[in-house]
Amino acid sequence: MFVRIRWHERNKVSFAYQQTASLVNIKLKWVKDRALDAVVAQEKDLRPVCLLVSTIYSAPSHCLPIYHLSRQRRQLGLPEDLKLSALIRRYPTLFHEIPVNVKGGSIPWFQLTNEALRLHQEEFDIFQKNETDLVQRLQKLLMLTRERILPLQTVEQLKWDMGLPYDYQHSLIPRYSQLFSFVRLPDDRIGLKLIYWDECLAISQLQKNALASIYGKSDQQLAFPVGFTRGFGLKRKCMKWLEEWQRLPYTSPYTDASHLDSRTDVFEKRIVGVFHELLNLMIQRKTEHRNMSNLRKPLGLPQKFTKVFGRHPGIFYISQKCSTQTVILREAYDRQELLNKHPLVAIRESYATLMNIGFLNRSRGLYKKSTPEDQEDDDHQNIISDYELSTAEDQEEEDYRS
Repeated sequence: MFVRIRWHERNKVSFAYQQTASLVNIKLKWVKDRALDAVVAQEKDLRPVCLLVSTIYSAPSHCLPIYHLSRQRRQLGLPEDLKLSALIRRYPTLFHEIPVNVKGGSIPWFQLTNEALRLHQEEFDIFQKNETDLVQRLQKLLMLTRERILPLQTVEQLKWDMGLPYDYQHSLIPRYSQLFSFVRLPDDRIGLKLIYWDECLAISQLQKNALASIYGKSDQQLAFPVGFTRGFGLKRKCMKWLEEWQRLPYTSPYTDASHLDSRTDVFEKRIVGVFHELLNLMIQRKTEHRNMSNLRKPLGLPQKFTKVFGRHPGIFYISQKCSTQTVILREAYDRQELLNKHPLVAIRESYATLMNIGFLNRSRGLYKKSTPEDQEDDDHQNIISDYELSTAEDQEEEDYRS
């Protein structure tokens, strides 16, 4: 009994010291990782193209006019100087253009190719087979927040990275009313609320990996996998700090951390644990830096929480490619190869392959631009209903030309 008490007292003293000790003033240098930069660069246009495919597929004839697609521009996240029609024409293996005569000229309509239709159907099948996994990812995301609520706008920004269907609000959430509900937030926005807390899901990926290990470490011993870019020189002082930091207690991101002092290394390890888990909820283990920033208040983090990315380049890598900052979980990749691929990732790779083929063939002049006269002997004009055409000839045509 005496030994137990003394051991407990020593740990209380140790924990008290960890809570009062301030953050060690260390910042490791950022070194470019060409392999992880390539992961981000090779997905240029992939997200907006997949959203366009889903939007066009939802139309009765799998065909929509440019003015209708332009309504999605904000969600697509395109540069201001890039025309939507120019983006679509880059990839003729996925989109077929149909000029339609209206008063005063013609308006381009875009139809999905057979290859695009096939891929979209495969993607839909994967959504159905992996629905439980996707729902659990959404549950865990909400479980990370303080109030189990996120603004719908925030979830929208993360839906691509989490693998959610583009219309998840209508196709997924209503069928799980026992888990989720839409609520009105104090700022009058709509939020998504978690109704049921599943204790079985409140285990982080780091904890799962430890349990799966033959050594089975406790939470007090958990350390994050660390790897550095080739040529990264870690000074002895930094190496010693990192080793000591890894030995600090690990706090699960699913537990209440209000007792931790935000000015300590222990709390910093908790923040790293939150983002480690968050990135593990993303099917490609990456997301844009701004998405992380938007989660600060819901996750209950301090103002300068993103400093952890710069202080821990062996855990996270920030890519500057594609005119944005993307946070990547290093341990998830072997150079450019994603380990433990989600089935949806394979579909996205198929989309990317088709896009590359179409882009190269178009640059070689293998696709000619269609004209209204080229379509006269085809059935393409019949694809567009009288209702849609009547709409095009009025207000919508004016919107397009403006």
